[in-house]
Amino acid sequence: MSKSAPKEPVATPSAGEQRRLQMVDIARLAGVSVSTVSRALNGSELVNAETRQRVAELARSLNYSINFGARNLRLQENKTVAVVVPYDAKSRQHISDPFFLSIVGAIADALTDRGYDMLLSRVDAEHLDLASHWFDSGKAIGVILIGQWRHHDQLNEMAARKLPLVVWGGEMPQQLYCSVGGDNVLGGSLAARHLLQLGRRRIAFVGDARLPEVWLRRQGYAQALREFGVDVDPALELPAPFEPGAATDVVHEFCARRRDFDAVVCCSDVLALLMIQALRAAGRSVPGDVALVGYDDMPLAAYCDPPLTTVHQPVAEAGVELVETLLSQLHGKRLGPRTLPVYLKLRGSAPDAAG
Repeated sequence: MSKSAPKEPVATPSAGEQRRLQMVDIARLAGVSVSTVSRALNGSELVNAETRQRVAELARSLNYSINFGARNLRLQENKTVAVVVPYDAKSRQHISDPFFLSIVGAIADALTDRGYDMLLSRVDAEHLDLASHWFDSGKAIGVILIGQWRHHDQLNEMAARKLPLVVWGGEMPQQLYCSVGGDNVLGGSLAARHLLQLGRRRIAFVGDARLPEVWLRRQGYAQALREFGVDVDPALELPAPFEPGAATDVVHEFCARRRDFDAVVCCSDVLALLMIQALRAAGRSVPGDVALVGYDDMPLAAYCDPPLTTVHQPVAEAGVELVETLLSQLHGKRLGPRTLPVYLKLRGSAPDAAG
């Protein structure tokens, strides 16, 4: 009986060859050359914007990553971190929003102190996964995203493919990505509890609870009401957006229509300012008729009329924590979500009993 010849070992493609094969697939599906795909994924202006976007979408669908980030980190060629601020396409919340300015400034300071550069960008909040472009193209070694908005699933998808990513936001169920944020449940609870201790019982809640951070603040608000034996009244909840241009009419209409509340928890200081204006237009005083608590403790909060009682967010500490967490990821450490402490800053819009 003759012996069969030994089989030749089947060569498995290397990582580089595998990426080349995927690039060929992308080129075929996009109807362009492999060199065009390479240029598009590297953000070359030689490729028009429509083609770059089509190639990027195909690359994401194939879970393709150039992995320039790891290469550049090893060679220390790239010291740039992308800081991405999403925007709502309808309200077009501007980057000059006081909270955005404060946290972006804190991140910039933390990056500078550690010898890194910042690339500031914006993406449509409906397409948070576009933030991955800066890493995939090799222009940034990682991404810090300001806010979860309504697409927790897209953030999980980016984390699942090992994108170096840290998100400013609240810890959510089934979360795969790393987040850093203030204690939103505690913040909502502190605000509502203080108003309840002042004897207020009809407490409105202003903020869009479809957003994860606002949803968590509403949990704290509802928890405090239940502790005091007060029912949560959905009629006193106003899902106002954060952007003043979109929120102004909504807030004024609410105050003109309803006079059955004696306090308000607002999910940002900007919303609190709009509420004070709307209440005055409706002939009601703050804090006499309506006591009011804001959120964030932006510098402007101390100079309002009246000065805002507000939940203080540790923005400076958050900037450091976001940067340190991302750098830890780049060095191979996978950290869990981090929740930072918040506290109530008492001022004139809801002074304590003695005030």
